[in-house]
Amino acid sequence: MHRFYAPALSRDSVFELPDEEAQHLVRVLRLKAGDEIAVFDGQGHEALARIASVMSRRVSVQVVEPRAAAPEPRVAVTLAQALLKSDKMDRVIRDAVMLGVVAVQPFVSRRTGVPMKAVEKGGRQHRWDRTVISSVKQCGRAVVPRVHETKEFGELLPSTAGRTRLMFVEPHAGHDIADVTSLEGQQPSEAIVMVGPEGGWDPREITEAAAAGVTLLSFGARVLRADAAGAAVIPVLRYIWRDL
Repeated sequence: MHRFYAPALSRDSVFELPDEEAQHLVRVLRLKAGDEIAVFDGQGHEALARIASVMSRRVSVQVVEPRAAAPEPRVAVTLAQALLKSDKMDRVIRDAVMLGVVAVQPFVSRRTGVPMKAVEKGGRQHRWDRTVISSVKQCGRAVVPRVHETKEFGELLPSTAGRTRLMFVEPHAGHDIADVTSLEGQQPSEAIVMVGPEGGWDPREITEAAAAGVTLLSFGARVLRADAAGAAVIPVLRYIWRDL
């Protein structure tokens, strides 16, 4: 059954789908009044609904009955990802959403190859938000994670103080680096997973993170690509935390 994002979801009245969702329903899927669809409000609520009317660019629907939404993970993971070139960031966000993150925090580090102004002027934030919605619809979640505004790495450490913070670094980066399996038996209520840029972490950033109480982790002896690291480590963390 086709699923649609409906932040105006109401059990007691007819409500409209957002414009982009309505256009997808009409122009791509060619659904009509009377067809049944699933709708979710992004806050964890989902329902079976019926299309009430289709008028040009507007689609109205009405709830038939509530239905159970997919449960969210117990550990609220935020993926803090250094900006990546081209469409790699889109793929990282798509996969992170499917793996149950509550948020994505893009950031710029010393070796990031994408300048901050590229985010501010390139419409990336809007594209990322659309990527989130698409991924939520595909994977069956009813909660829409947030992509926060991009920060400098120097802002990231103080803004996440007091929470479980895990920084994945190369296995020979120096400092006291633990293997990811050292987290066995733990289950924090929330965690920030930090993944560096394509050029790797600057040694000064690793030093600053360690001094701020961030746990430095490696993925065994392997060096992962920046655009693949999040999708590799989050499922492992879920397994270790017994939070699949």
